[in-house]
Amino acid sequence: MKPARLRADLLAGLTTSFALVPECIAFALVAHLNPLMGLYGAFIICTLTALFGGRPGMISGAAGSMAVVIVALVVQHGAQYLLATVLLGGVVMILFGALRLGKLVRLVPYPVMLGFVNGLAIVIALAQLEHFKDGEHWLSGAPLYLMIGLVALTMAVVYVLPKLTRAVPPALVAILGVGLLVYLLGLPTRTLGDMAHIAGGLPSLALPDIPWNLETLKIIAPYAVLMAMVGLLETLLTLNLTDEVTESRGYPDRECVALGAANMVSGLCGGMGGCAMIGQTVINLSSNGRGRLSGVVAGVMILLFVLFLSPLIERIPLAALVGVMFVVAQQTFAWASLRVLHKVPVSDVLAIVAVTVVTVFTDLATAVLFGIVIAAINFAWQHARELYADSHVDAAGDKHYQVHGTLFFASTTPFLNQFDPANDPARVTLDCQHLSFVDYSAIAALQTLRERYAKAGKQLRVVHLSERCKKLLKRAGDQH
Repeated sequence: MKPARLRADLLAGLTTSFALVPECIAFALVAHLNPLMGLYGAFIICTLTALFGGRPGMISGAAGSMAVVIVALVVQHGAQYLLATVLLGGVVMILFGALRLGKLVRLVPYPVMLGFVNGLAIVIALAQLEHFKDGEHWLSGAPLYLMIGLVALTMAVVYVLPKLTRAVPPALVAILGVGLLVYLLGLPTRTLGDMAHIAGGLPSLALPDIPWNLETLKIIAPYAVLMAMVGLLETLLTLNLTDEVTESRGYPDRECVALGAANMVSGLCGGMGGCAMIGQTVINLSSNGRGRLSGVVAGVMILLFVLFLSPLIERIPLAALVGVMFVVAQQTFAWASLRVLHKVPVSDVLAIVAVTVVTVFTDLATAVLFGIVIAAINFAWQHARELYADSHVDAAGDKHYQVHGTLFFASTTPFLNQFDPANDPARVTLDCQHLSFVDYSAIAALQTLRERYAKAGKQLRVVHLSERCKKLLKRAGDQH
């Protein structure tokens, strides 16, 4: 590795580690867990996916999207059941990758991707507003003005420094600079230590302390599958985004297997589950972190924070971290999507807006599924409208229909409307050279057409079926 690349990855990983700590603590608190569980999960998952995953430069950790889905489990059954759920969720992720299902992310349309990044950008920004509270009450007066001033200073450093030099990551300079300023001037602002104390020992390897029986499996299995699906979805979409930013290609299936293995190790070592984190990935990439080393450094630094550096890390002002995350939210949001809203089809606009809104108010999995449904309905509708037929009567008085398009559930009615059994001659030929049969609805439509002609006492002959269509018809028992 070249010295310049090595240096860039080291600094990017260090910068990213500062941004990982408050997020992982916050997500652990959301899930009613000890903050150390979030930090242990971040260390293990970030390090292992960086070493063995399919996308260098991408940062994984204890993610909020996965924390939200297990709150009810923790409240009802406790942290040990969560660890078992993380363990089982890891198995599901490994199976997903081993079965090479990572390619399913191709089914996510580009408008849904835009909605995904826009929604997460808004979620990242809204999450920072919690730091403007003291307990249940919003800050006011001098504490609020100081918080806003430090956040603005941090953002100014991040935006201005790259215009002066690119030798060091601007986010790292902003965090350390604002932290030093607060320390030297003795400014009374909240620090990372006010969220939680992060000092601890090495994570220990142990099976979750639960009864290993069928009853336990019934409790944890639904949560494990949901956690795995949410984690895989966010990871694969973040991988796609990283591919675009770096103009290189990652390996989805390898990333799924590595993520599953990392979650299993995390569950065995007392850590939360996790997946790719778009905010921290953006920080890493914007800090010029491109190699595996950046992710390894970010993960290992979290462990060092816990073991040795907690007194220093706990002095970092929350305002500095909030400022960096506001910049991340701004950089993550696809502003170009706003400029093209009046240029793209209404269905695409609907998908972008719907996925953005649903991501903010529910969760990522629901939002992306909603967007895919919108795109699928639009695709089916457009394809159904494209079906048409040419017809002519030959010298012998027989009528020939040549149908063009795709015959599937949404186009069966337009297909049947092309024919006129009551007024057609005694012999009719259907030419399927340019017609594709897709599903059982297509077979049923052809059978209905035959019955209509038979009822009218006329003969329907079907020619030029493709081999695939013949197999579909044969499997359905239709002797064409």
